[in-house]
Amino acid sequence: MRKTTLAAIAVEAGVSLPTVSKVVNGRPDVAPSTRARVEQLLDQHKYPRTGQRAQRRSGLIDLVFNGLDSPWAVEILRGVEEWGAEHSTAIAVSSVRHGDARPASWTSAIASHHSDGVILVTSTLTGSQLGQLKGAGIPLVVIDPANTPPPDIPSVGATNWAGGLAATEHLLSLGHRRIAAITGPMDMLCSLARLDGYRSALERAGIAVDSLLVRYGDFQHEGGFAHAMELLDLPDRPTAIFAGSDQQAFGVYQAARRHGLRIPDDLSIIGFDELPVSRWASPPLTTVRQPLTEMGRTAAQMLGDLIDGGPLRTNRVELSTELHIRDSTSPPRKEVP
Repeated sequence: MRKTTLAAIAVEAGVSLPTVSKVVNGRPDVAPSTRARVEQLLDQHKYPRTGQRAQRRSGLIDLVFNGLDSPWAVEILRGVEEWGAEHSTAIAVSSVRHGDARPASWTSAIASHHSDGVILVTSTLTGSQLGQLKGAGIPLVVIDPANTPPPDIPSVGATNWAGGLAATEHLLSLGHRRIAAITGPMDMLCSLARLDGYRSALERAGIAVDSLLVRYGDFQHEGGFAHAMELLDLPDRPTAIFAGSDQQAFGVYQAARRHGLRIPDDLSIIGFDELPVSRWASPPLTTVRQPLTEMGRTAAQMLGDLIDGGPLRTNRVELSTELHIRDSTSPPRKEVP
């Protein structure tokens, strides 16, 4: 019966039976357009691809980060591990850097060790990688996707736009009018959403967005420092800087000190994430709390439901952000030197 179904799908897709078999088995050597066409027909015909995997659970899920060099990742991991401990599930943690040379290498590794499911964090998922996971019958949930995931891929994020809006409105309420923003990479959804929130707050206040005050960083200390040094060298420098991550905010701290500026007397700084270290900075950092641990835990629960074959209430979850006001923001000085 399966052979007849696969043969019919091959004819309908206009490809060979071995090509359909490659898609079903998650092989990477299939053109993306062909894979998409075959995947659509497999779904349309409700071809069963997960039954055998469900019968041989490994008790292991993969947590795949696009880089592990951040305390941000540790908070995500904390939430996933909490869920894993409660459900007797082991967590395999790995880091990948995406490139064109080996687009499906990490998915091949996951398929080979019979993972029950995958949580992918802040990464771009290619059609080839998605096809391989689907072909191997491996459920997937994405946290803070870099690009817009397909509608059938569950994802967990935060209200980034609302966070950017709240951060900027706080600075406006203090009296700041020349507010700079250092967001993350321009090809990441969360970066653009935080920046859109910043722009919306300025527009609501009747303040034109000055392109000289907008910078795209890397969410790391180095990016925050380099862009802040440039911003603070401007003839009409900003009185406040909204950094798109706490790590970038700490880079801004260092740039302010290099310029001999006091925080917040000469420069107000606000971050995004609410990393544990933010409250121990000098001065303690005003920041937008992103519920990172909860995001990890929610994604793990969604993945667990998928592994068990249960339906999800929604494929898209956005957890609320919250502004935490500390000592790094204050009204601007009347005269800026």
